[in-house]
Parts: sequence; C-alpha cells; structure tokens
Amino acid sequence: MRILFIGDVFGRPGRDLLRTLLPRLVARYGIEFVIANVENAAAGFGVTREVGEGLLRLGVHAMTSGNHIWDRKEALEYVGAEPRLLRPANYPVGVPGRGAMIGHTADGRIVGVINVMGRVFMPAVDDPFAAARREVAALAAAARIIIVDFHAEATSEKVAMGWYLDGSVTAVVGTHTHVQTADSRLLPGGTAYITDVGMTGPHDSIIGTDKDTTLRRFLTGMPTRLDVASGDPRLHAIVITADEVTGRAAAVERLSLSPTDLAADVRGAS
Repeated sequence: MRILFIGDVFGRPGRDLLRTLLPRLVARYGIEFVIANVENAAAGFGVTREVGEGLLRLGVHAMTSGNHIWDRKEALEYVGAEPRLLRPANYPVGVPGRGAMIGHTADGRIVGVINVMGRVFMPAVDDPFAAARREVAALAAAARIIIVDFHAEATSEKVAMGWYLDGSVTAVVGTHTHVQTADSRLLPGGTAYITDVGMTGPHDSIIGTDKDTTLRRFLTGMPTRLDVASGDPRLHAIVITADEVTGRAAAVERLSLSPTDLAADVRGAS
C-alpha cells in the first residue's frame, strides 16, 4: 500500500496546491490513502468546516492537526462532528474530538492514524509518549498499518518518538516547523521516520507568512497581523510504501513539488 502524508497545509496557497497536485500524485505514485496536516489551512491559522470539507472532497482521507487546532472558534464543534479530523490525543480528558481514527482505502483496506503533540517549547499537554502507546494499543487489533503524526517543535523529542515507536507503527511523521528535514529513513524495526515533513504553501515567506510583516514583529517586538504569503508555492510530503501483512514500511520518499511538477506524468498516463 502507498500512503501520502502531506505537510502542514498553509492557507489558500496550500489548498490550491492540493487541488492542482493531488490528482497527479495519486496517479504518479499509485496513492491509496492520503493524510494531511490541516491546522494552518484556514488563512494560516486553524481550520473551518468549509475548509475541511473542501479538503476531503479533494481526496484527503484523514486530517491531522496540532496546537493551532483551536484558533477558529467553530473548530470546537467541527472537531467533534467530523471523525476524519483529529486533534492531538494527549490533550486532557474532556477536550472535544479524538486523537486517533480508523480510515479505509477505496477498496476497504484499513489504515490507522494517530495524532499527538510534543511538550518541549509547546503548550502544556499530557505525556505524548504514553498517549501514543495507548492509541497504538487501541488500534492494533484492527489496523496493521498505523501512521503517527507527531506535531512537535524539538528535534530531539521527535527523534525520541521515532525510536520509541519503532517496530510498533508503520511511520512516525514529524510536523509543525514547516521546514522539511533531510533525514527520512527506515528505522531498524520497520518504521518510516522523518523529523519534519515540511509545509504545503508559500515558501517565499517566513514559514508561510508575509516576510515584511513578520520581520517587523521580530525587529520591533510589537504585535503584528501575520498575513499569508503567496510566493513560491510548494507541496512538501512523503510517500510511504507499506507491507499490508506486517505493517512495516518498505520505503519512504520525500517530495518537494511546484505547481507544474508531474504534469508530464499525468499527460503521459492519459
């Protein structure tokens, strides 16, 4: 099975990239299940029902998130009503929504998805390692293939989660920093790992936001409205090839694509 994990979708530029590139990616790589981190999908901050439904219509099967999930008030209702939208599993008991799900490919095969959030330089939440282990145990009876989105800031915490879950999940995919790392690999136990899958959105920016206004905040220390940039849109993602019998990853490939990439592949296939 081939699974596509798309890095943090940032605002309209990120959504437009998905509209352009997702059909090409599915055709080129034979993708059967699509996961996207959507916590920045609505104007760079949070997700709305309208935005989420639009991404699902494009072919996304599971939506993960992180610390920005609550930036839009309506997300409080939407995250509880849409089982394909996850919030980190290590939020305290009583928080709306869920941190794990069972998804299905078009032909009915099962993929488990788990979302957890780090604690280093991040909002105070419960232990992500204990939460991840708990959710893996809960999904293991139904799903051989399990993908974990670890939304965290610190590289060391992400690497630690990769080693902690090696052999018990198909992939540990880091999100949050919006900068794709070059360390995609297969760990000894058969778990695909990357510290950060990157950002799907405008890369002529400061992690998605307009350079001038964001620089002004750094230079003056004054509050500044952070607007979504538009230049150099790129899709960052990984393709995970997984063994459906063992749940182990067989390959992992990093992607960094512009809107015109893969067009020749699609024309050739047609």
